[in-house]
Amino acid sequence: MAKELIHMSHISKSYDGTHVLDDLDLHIKENEFLTLLGPSGCGKTTTLRLLGGFETPDSGQIFFDGADITSLPPNERKLNTVFQKYALFTHMTIAENIAFGLKISRKSKAYIDDKIKYALKLVNLDGYEKRSVDSLSGGQQQRIAIARAIVNEPKVLLLDEPLGALDLKLRQDMQYELIRLKEELGITFVYVTHDQEEALTMSDSIVVMNQGYIQQIGTPEDIYNEPCNAFVADFIGDSNIIDGVMLEDKLVEILGVKIPCVDTGFGQNQPVDVVIRPEDVELLDPPDGFIEGDVISIIFKGVHYEIEVHAGGYDWLVHTTKMFPVGTHVGISVIPFNIQIMNKPESSDEKAVETDVF
Repeated sequence: MAKELIHMSHISKSYDGTHVLDDLDLHIKENEFLTLLGPSGCGKTTTLRLLGGFETPDSGQIFFDGADITSLPPNERKLNTVFQKYALFTHMTIAENIAFGLKISRKSKAYIDDKIKYALKLVNLDGYEKRSVDSLSGGQQQRIAIARAIVNEPKVLLLDEPLGALDLKLRQDMQYELIRLKEELGITFVYVTHDQEEALTMSDSIVVMNQGYIQQIGTPEDIYNEPCNAFVADFIGDSNIIDGVMLEDKLVEILGVKIPCVDTGFGQNQPVDVVIRPEDVELLDPPDGFIEGDVISIIFKGVHYEIEVHAGGYDWLVHTTKMFPVGTHVGISVIPFNIQIMNKPESSDEKAVETDVF
């Protein structure tokens, strides 16, 4: 089992009286690609800045390899940060940008030259030493920012939405580059994004955050297939989230229809959230479904059709490889295993903390 490298213990942080993080407790393992994922304002960037030493928590402690680093300045931590805007020096060459931290550390010229060559080769930019920053594309600038960080041999690389400024194709290419770099360097990556696809593609572990709280921690597969509340289900991928009543074990009512499920332990006649992924909805001949409806829109997505079906007063989202024209009368079917039942939160605060994150 991988060794724990970082522990953020009961961290709280507020700005102007507004809580951004509230009693956050987070464990990060050695050589892990961990992604902090959530909507704007959820606290993910603040968490990264606290790790990097750019902010100080109001309460709580940060431990790195067993040592308390809560009060250490950024330059005394074995971490390096790659920011969204890269923060490259436009008046310097690529080599001078990469060497900046090494020169501050008073490394020898021979050592610095070797490190520059090594870093440029690692990010597939051999021979770019004398180029100017302005001559590079966005993707190349991002690679230089990573090269500048890794020459300092950090144990942890912090990345704050580094792909946000890139176009879709380049962003996808860089996702695979970051995975390769993480494996070659053998260091821990802590990555901040609001992009669910990025998180699912690259991560070993995902930390889903909302309102300053951790909602769920797990592998990409766990987060997608077993979301622990409606917020996670709605934020990670697409979902049909329908008000329901758990009548008894393995029987739920939605939209006035009783359907079997596999969940137990919710009690009888309890209000619940019923979560069904679009790819788990099957469209059949009307009599063969548990509810009937009409196709109201269809969009071709390349590998599947995205279809909306109005049934039971609800607009169902369906992903299917079969084409159903607008106006088609269809039946909707879902196997019990693909119906996920979740307790309804009693308040918005409970919604943010209701789940056992570990």
